[in-house]
Formats: sequence, C-alpha cells, structure tokens
Amino acid sequence: MLDDRYYMRGGGFDHRRSATVVLLIALAAAFILQLMAIRWFGLPVFKYLALSSDGLWHGRVWQLLTFQFLHGGWIHLLLNCWAIYVFGRELEETIGPGRYLALYFSSGVLGGLLQAVAGPLIPQIGAGEVVGASAGVFGLIAAYASLNPERPLTILLFFVIPVSMRAKFLLLFCAIIALVGILFPTDNIAHAAHLGGMIGGLAFVKHALTWRWPEKRHPPRLRPLVHVTRKQAGPTPFTVQPEPPPDEFLSKEVDPILDKISAQGIQSLTERERQILEAARRKMDRS
Repeated sequence: MLDDRYYMRGGGFDHRRSATVVLLIALAAAFILQLMAIRWFGLPVFKYLALSSDGLWHGRVWQLLTFQFLHGGWIHLLLNCWAIYVFGRELEETIGPGRYLALYFSSGVLGGLLQAVAGPLIPQIGAGEVVGASAGVFGLIAAYASLNPERPLTILLFFVIPVSMRAKFLLLFCAIIALVGILFPTDNIAHAAHLGGMIGGLAFVKHALTWRWPEKRHPPRLRPLVHVTRKQAGPTPFTVQPEPPPDEFLSKEVDPILDKISAQGIQSLTERERQILEAARRKMDRS
C-alpha cells in the first residue's frame, strides 16, 4: 500500500510505468481504430459501442465501458487527454495506479448510468448516443479536489482568460455548470454524465479509497529480526530489542496517517507524522 504513494517513493513521476500514460495511449489508439472502422469499413461503431438508453435496455451493458474510449472528434479527445494528464499524474502518485484506474472507470460507469437514466426521464436532455472520457475525467477532478481542497489552480476560462481558484471551488464551478446544462440544455454535451462522474469521484474517495486493495507481494528476504539501541543507564552500553512486526507497525502507526491524508490531504500532516512515514519508507526499502 505504501509503495503506491508518491511521498513514500523517490524519483518522482515515472512515465515508463505510469497508468496515466497507458490510459492516454489507449484512448488515442481507440480513437484511431474508431476512425478506421467507420471510414474504411463502414462499421456501425456508435450503434454498438456508444452509450445509449436503448442499448442498455437491449442488454448492451458493455457500452458503459466502451463509450469511454470513443470520441466525437480530435478536439474532444485532446481536451479529455489534457485533463487526464493534468489531474491524473498526481492522483496516480497519491493513491497508486490500481486505485487510480478503478476511480477513473467507476466514475465513468456511474456517469454513463446517470446519463442513460436521465435521458428518458428529462426530455430536454435526450436519450441519444453518448461518447467520451469526460465522465471519468470529472471523476478525477472531483477526487483531486477532495484530496487537495485548498490547492491553488489556474484555469483558462473560455481557453483564453486565466483564472486562479482553489481546487474545491473548481469542483463547485464544474458542478454548477453540469446542473445548469441539465436544467437548461443548449448544447450536445452530456452534462448528466459529467455530474455522475463527479459524484463517483467523491464517493470513491470517501468510501473506497481506504479499502484493503490487493497488492503485489514480493518474496521475503532474510534480514535481522532485531535492532540495537543504546541504553541510557546500566552496566552494559547496549541492549537488543525486538523490532515490531511490519503488520503491527503499519496498523498502529502508518494506517491512521494514511487515513488522515485521504481525509484532509498531505499538507495536514505534522512533522512527527512525516517522520513516521519516512521511517516506514526506510523499513520498506530494507525489506
């Protein structure tokens, strides 16, 4: 669990083993295949792979996943990829690649479900085909703002005007835009999917982030089971004390700190808590 967190590793963001980079490559490759399938072979890609209420009604549940890999054009793809790169890298470093991908795709699925349900219920939204990674993207934004609410960000309003705001206000701004788009639709944007993605991101951070996720296990190495400490007084200068088992150290010392980071962000840690994390990192390096 600690290996997944950027503050327990050295070297910063590793593009060679990044789930974010793999996701971006997959989205680009899927879009190229989408264009080839439609233009060269005339395949009904959107009918079977794009998300629609009618498709789900007829049992095409795979659309909840496949619609996240389709896009309406290069601009649509590039905007989503840019947002994934901006918010995804730090999220992946913070929560680990496994949780990161689960967060992204679960937010996309929840956003797709909300859009598919809201379409028939709210006539102005419509029940047409939905494509794009935006639901998962807004899940990442919601999770980022939840973990780093006070983080200052600069966004380009209308892609021209730079506006600085804290992450929590960016999330609020996105939620308001989605609600207005649902109630007063004037475009072809799936605002219900965006709102569902944000709800999914917040729910993931609140309920799923602290689950005991399966981790890759490495074979144990032989190492001393004791460490030497100097006594303050006594006839001998040194004494040998047993080192606490790793599981006991993690459960008593590290787990509460990780829970605090999930709830309040890493900036909330005290100096002693940071020292404990550093000690845990050194312990892991030795194992």
